[in-house]
Amino acid sequence: MRRELSAQPSAFRSTTDRRLTVLLALLLGLAGGAVAGEPQPPFDVFPEAEPPYYRVRYAAGATGPLDLPVKYTVWIPPGIETLRGVVIHQHGCGPGSCSSGLTGAYDLHWQALAKKHGCALLSPSYEQQKDENCLRWCDPRNGSLGALDTALADLAKASGHDELDDVPWALWGHSGGGYWAGIATLERPDRIAAAWLRSGTPLVTPREDRPSAKVVTVPEQPLGVPMMLNLGTEEGVTKTDTKFAGVWPRAVEFFTATRGRGNLVGVAIDPLTGHQCGNQRYLAIPWFDACLAARLPTEPGQPLRPMPTDEAWLADLREPIAKPEIEFEGDPLDAGWLPNAEVAAAWQQYVTDADVPDTTPPPSPTDVRVIDGEIAWTADADLQSGVRQFVILKDNERIGLVPEKPRNRFGRPLFQDLLYSDTPAQPLAEMTFADPRIKADEASRYTVRAINTVGLKSPLRPAASK
Repeated sequence: MRRELSAQPSAFRSTTDRRLTVLLALLLGLAGGAVAGEPQPPFDVFPEAEPPYYRVRYAAGATGPLDLPVKYTVWIPPGIETLRGVVIHQHGCGPGSCSSGLTGAYDLHWQALAKKHGCALLSPSYEQQKDENCLRWCDPRNGSLGALDTALADLAKASGHDELDDVPWALWGHSGGGYWAGIATLERPDRIAAAWLRSGTPLVTPREDRPSAKVVTVPEQPLGVPMMLNLGTEEGVTKTDTKFAGVWPRAVEFFTATRGRGNLVGVAIDPLTGHQCGNQRYLAIPWFDACLAARLPTEPGQPLRPMPTDEAWLADLREPIAKPEIEFEGDPLDAGWLPNAEVAAAWQQYVTDADVPDTTPPPSPTDVRVIDGEIAWTADADLQSGVRQFVILKDNERIGLVPEKPRNRFGRPLFQDLLYSDTPAQPLAEMTFADPRIKADEASRYTVRAINTVGLKSPLRPAASK
């Protein structure tokens, strides 16, 4: 077994320096101290990890049957005494998606969810090479579930949070990661608070084109775990001639097998996307928020609480219509399950145009600091809408935007540009603004405010000299 711990960059480290470092690493294979026999790009280029981030890496076979190397990075909310759970953000299949897992724990928006509920945020990165069989890890029965157990035990020791080894899990997975999350839920229902399956579900009937893919058995008794099956309309809903057209029929099979036995399963079809994640996080995070609030134990060591069903709404699988369960006509086990009216309203907007609204401003940046030539700050993301941009002002006049032009080709523009598997792009965006005219002795003249992805602005946060 091998564990790697590395240092998180300083808040004042030059963005240009970091970009050059990443570029040189990509060209020369030197990032992270790579040597002969070590994984080469993209798996050796990753953000450094210093508390509150921790990382472990295992060679193939080091944790048991899993025959691929894997890294796990976890973020622990600063100042927390006892964790209540861990949110696991699982990437999909293929080298590109696997490498995107390297930044999952650094996502400010998912950190906001984890922090609210006293949870850690963990992201694996399996080092699957081109043309290697994804089932080696995306079926947790092939060793990746046991590897996660080992990682949580080691990360518990490294972080000083022994409870990390035992707390409940909230699972989010994309594509092969959705397949993984669904099987893990069936394998460990007593450990899973909720599971979101984007563009991937376990198989309940064999696939002729994937004979090595094993089917699952759905228990007769309901699991009690809220699950959401989320996919793009181009994945077989309206288009049947695309690469991922099989996602929808397999989702229907899994829905029928699970919901038909009384499980709390919903379906959310993104009208604007195919296999890419799009704007799903603006529904996924409020959905997890409701589920975690209801299910996480109130005291450490206690079991998960049952999900309340007295406020449930039901939704037609193909129409953007949801109703309170008591008003729903027809068989409720043919309809998607939603936890409450607030989530149902967000669901209706999402399946209509994927533009979930938000009326609350983001939190103000904190710890705004001024040194000669640079301003730096820290900030939490808006739980509902994330962070799009920061505005830098001097004497209440705008002098800069960070970033100047936010990007995200898969959805709403964000401060942290996103990759295909819904994780931040590298190099990670930094909360700094450089201008040689900035003077530390003029700190009181500078302020910073956040803008969320629907355009709402935080209150101004004045700076302090450093």
